[in-house]
Formats: sequence, C-alpha cells, structure tokens
Amino acid sequence: MTMALKIDSDTLQAGGFVITKELLLADSPNLMVSVNITVLKNAVAKGAVCLDGSPPAYHLHRGHGTGANNWLVHLEGGGWCSDIPSCSQRARSELGSSLYMGESIAFTGVLSDVQSQNPDFYSWNRVMVRYCDGSSFTGDVEEVEPQGSKLYSRGQRIWQAVMEDLLAQGMDRAQQALLTGCSAGGLATFIHCNDFRDLLSKSADVKCMADAGFFMDLEDVAGRNLFKLYNNDVVTFHESLKHLPDACTSKMDPGSLCFFPQYLLEFIKPPLLVVNSAYDPLQVGGIWVPVSADPNSKWKKCKMNITTCAPWQLKIMEGFKNGMISALTPLSNSCNGGLFINSCYAHCQTKVQDLWHTQNSPKLSSKTIAEATGDWFFNRSVVKYIGSECPYPCVSTSNNFYS
Repeated sequence: MTMALKIDSDTLQAGGFVITKELLLADSPNLMVSVNITVLKNAVAKGAVCLDGSPPAYHLHRGHGTGANNWLVHLEGGGWCSDIPSCSQRARSELGSSLYMGESIAFTGVLSDVQSQNPDFYSWNRVMVRYCDGSSFTGDVEEVEPQGSKLYSRGQRIWQAVMEDLLAQGMDRAQQALLTGCSAGGLATFIHCNDFRDLLSKSADVKCMADAGFFMDLEDVAGRNLFKLYNNDVVTFHESLKHLPDACTSKMDPGSLCFFPQYLLEFIKPPLLVVNSAYDPLQVGGIWVPVSADPNSKWKKCKMNITTCAPWQLKIMEGFKNGMISALTPLSNSCNGGLFINSCYAHCQTKVQDLWHTQNSPKLSSKTIAEATGDWFFNRSVVKYIGSECPYPCVSTSNNFYS
C-alpha cells in the first residue's frame, strides 16, 4: 500500500493523514539570531545529496566561553515521502533541495543564543541540520529514475557527511554534546542516537533529546493501522532497513517496525530525554483520527480546537495518551532517561520560544521544558514529568498553549 506525502503552504498531508497549519504553533517574535547557511558542496562527490541531487546543508552558530567545547546538534523535521510522486514533489521544495533553502534561519528556543531564553545551552555550539531526504536521515538508494529525471535517496549519507564536517569544525573535541530534533528529526534522533555517541570521545558526556518524534504503532479510531503501512512504504522506498539499528531489526519482524521509536527504546545506549505532548496534533489529528477514519467529519472541530471536543471525544483522546505513556515504560524505568510529557496541543515544542522557556511557558513540576532539560542533562534532578493530574484541557500544564 502506497501513500504519498504532500507538503504545501496550507497542509501537511500523508495520504489520509492531514494536518492543517492552524494546528501547529508558530514562533512568536523574540530576540533571535539569524544564522547563515553552510552548503556542503564537497559532499556531492561522496554521494551525499538531497532528493534533487543538490548538496546538503546546515546552520552553525559558534559557542563561546564555557560552552566553546560543547555541541548541540538539532535535526530538522518535516514529514517523509514514500514513492516517486511524493518524493519528486518534495524535491521541488526546501525539504528536498538546498536550492530552495534560505540564506539564513532564525535560532530560537533550544537554539537561542540568549541566556534568558535558553539558560543552559545558549553559549554552546548550536547546529541546525537541514532535512532534505524524506527518510529521517536513513535512506541509501544509489539512484531512482522517475521518468527520465534523477531522484536520490541519500539520507544516511547526508547524516554521515554532515557529522564528518562538524567533527572537522571542532565537534571532535566536544566535552558535552546533545543530539536533538523535532518531528521527523525527533525520529531521526532516536535512530541515530547510538551513532552520535560513537562519533565522539569516550570521555565526552553525550545525550539525546527527541521532541515530538515519538510516533506510535497503534490503530486509528476506525480500527486500522494505515500509518504502519505508510512507514513500511517509507522504509522500503528509501531502503532504510540497512541503516536502522541492527539490535532492533534483528529482533523485530518486519524490521521496518524499528522505524517506530517505541521499539528502539531498549536499544538506545546514551541517556535519552523524550519531550512530547500527550495530545500531539500531528498524531491525534493526522494519524490517530485521519480524515479517512472520519468520513462524517465528527472530529473536524475537535482536531482544530481541542476545547470544542465532546466528552466522548476527550475520553477517547485519554486512551491515546495512556497508550503513549505505556509505550514509554522502558524510559520511565530507566535510571538515566527523562520524560517531559505535557498536555499542550502542540507539535514540536523545543524550538518554539514561547513553549521552550518564557515567563508564561507551560510547566510541569514548576519547570519549563528548558529548565527540565537542563536539570536532566546536568544531573541536577530526576526528570520524569508526565502531566497526568487531569484530562485535557488542563490549564495547569498547558497554560492555554493550543490552537
């Protein structure tokens, strides 16, 4: 079964999975630094290219002072593509070609260089790795020929080329390092966490934080699991299986299940923090209640504004939340793992300044996401925070941050 991923200015659509822009929170104006793009033209000779064959790219803002030898690497997200039509369309956008990427990008949230906005990581070397392969940095197909034009799937090679360049830029001397990413980049964080640890010195303190990347293997409200089929299409088209962690693929049948983070948890060696909404709109609105599972549009208003949900819908959504918490049990039981699972109806929170760290940011145990992340990384306290004191909407944990 093949489902195409369509991304345009109004919707994020994967077959029957539709997320409108109104469901996603945008950055609010804040002090921010604009960081120029670095295009790795020399990576082309290594076969590390975007879907259209253009070079991969990243943005690097140098650290200073006590953070000069510390590195935070953020993997950009943006969905996936699973076949020639969807990947060809993607290749004509910034999610498939560096030719469409801007010259600079604003660093906010976990990437901010302002201490009041990013108290623990503001002085680190901070990197945004651009996402242009459609496979969460796992694909490795020599060449695809869609009706005479070339299409490439080289996500794994992009990962390797960018990491090699960052190591040459000084990351090889990292004393502390954090790999992070949101959405498809959050999934890539789960997948590449062990690889990231292996790249750096054994003496380095290396950890990983996945934001909004805990996509689950579960049936939708119609009793189907179309997302599992879609994930299998992604893994098959990009030939990702050979680059998913062997420890997982050797035990799972089919191995494509290792594209789901819940099956990777037990095999991730570095300390891991999962930041996720228990009511992530991309999963609730696009995967758990896709349009195809809601032919009479009973869920349409609820998905757009969760405060309009009927009691029976909120009860069903509580089931989704409980399923997520159950799937995170291995991390809950881990001595060095961390959890920040709040009730905000938001997808990707660590890069959004209003959600990451401001006076009015959502909190759990009186901690913003930034404060909890710092406590976890620097071992200041145990961070196993789950906003479970009341069903959504729960103002004490969400601070009204919902669409």
